[in-house]
Amino acid sequence: MAGQISESDQIKQFKEFLGTYNKLTENCFVDCIKDFTSRDVKPEEITCSENCLQKYLKMTQRISMRFQEYHIQQNEALAAKAGLLSQPR
Repeated sequence: MAGQISESDQIKQFKEFLGTYNKLTENCFVDCIKDFTSRDVKPEEITCSENCLQKYLKMTQRISMRFQEYHIQQNEALAAKAGLLSQPR
């Protein structure tokens, strides 16, 4: 059926998501968690982790927006070029 994603593509997307999630978790953990002498997570570690996640999400959103803008520009350029080529002289 049109519009549906195959099971293998769904599995691939899920693996990519898990890889990204694991990398983000590891990076924020390494950057933010410094004290292993207590079972409690310190407030500054929580704040750091939340900021790390927010920064990543904002960066991902911004990259996605720029990528969409680039594709729109490319499509407009192709359409303009095709319009110029199809016009009779």
